[in-house]
Amino acid sequence: MSMINIIKQAGVGAIHAQNPVHILFGTVTKSNPLEVNVEQKFTLTEDFLVLTERLTRYEENEHTHSSANGETAPPSKPLIIRAGLKNGDKVILLRVQGGQQFVVLDKVV
Repeated sequence: MSMINIIKQAGVGAIHAQNPVHILFGTVTKSNPLEVNVEQKFTLTEDFLVLTERLTRYEENEHTHSSANGETAPPSKPLIIRAGLKNGDKVILLRVQGGQQFVVLDKVV
């Protein structure tokens, strides 16, 4: 085996030994403040969680609707674009290297 292949193999082994990313599944047990129970082993509070934009609540407060004849109706109640996380949602988590932070990647359906 050449020296370069030995170095490559050692590098790959070091990365695997450090376990840079670990995929976990969890369930939202509390939405405000956010808590996620991970595989029925431990619970993470929002201090340890990093949310992607897709999982945060977003609503549009000002929107109007036009009728067929072109008249604009008064603004209605807020339009929910993204509902965010709620109790019982199943999520997929990525443990960041070092294990102190977990990225909540998405909901599992």
